[in-house]
Amino acid sequence: MKIEIWSDIICPFCYIGKKKFELALEQFEGKDKVEVVWKSFQLDPSATTDKNVSVIENLATKKGISLEHSEKLHDDLTQVAAEVGLEYNFDKAIVANTLSAHQLTHFAATQHLQDKAEEALFKAYFTEGKNIDDQETLAQLAQDLGLNKEEAISALQNKTLLQNVQKDIREAQEIGVRGVPFFVFNRQFAISGAQPVESFLEVLRKAATEERNIEVISGASCDVDGNCD
Repeated sequence: MKIEIWSDIICPFCYIGKKKFELALEQFEGKDKVEVVWKSFQLDPSATTDKNVSVIENLATKKGISLEHSEKLHDDLTQVAAEVGLEYNFDKAIVANTLSAHQLTHFAATQHLQDKAEEALFKAYFTEGKNIDDQETLAQLAQDLGLNKEEAISALQNKTLLQNVQKDIREAQEIGVRGVPFFVFNRQFAISGAQPVESFLEVLRKAATEERNIEVISGASCDVDGNCD
């Protein structure tokens, strides 16, 4: 079974959705026959990396809300993440454009390490407060995964995998993806958002036995308008 996941590294529900999907996959009888492919998606392609503005301030400005409201939204997300064992430190997170980070995931895919790269990038952004738009930081993450650091730097500097990222984004537009995470199971079923573990498990089992046109189940996600709910 092939499962494609459209995601953005700065999307809080994408990391939560990844964790819930993995918890479901652990219970799935056919987990050894599942291939997971991560697809690139940018919630804000025009975002400018800025270490001097907190993500809380950034959201308040983008959404036209108070800092207090933004803090409450981030506190709520931190609690939701904690419920599945994830640590979110929004006070350390750096506002960043994710285009280079997505290129790193495609570089990792050439060595069958894409899933581990996604996990490392999520952790770097949400937990460790690293700049995921910094090439040296990305290259070090690559090396930590067992990838060649110099080759990673070359790929990022020469943008050799940019076309792979752009292809994923175009494909998302073609199938109508406006929010992430977005999970597609064997091109038969789709889950939009960080659904409960039980929902992921149910769709895994359906996709393993049924064939039909894509049926979408919706849940908590982040969209291109900056809404995360």
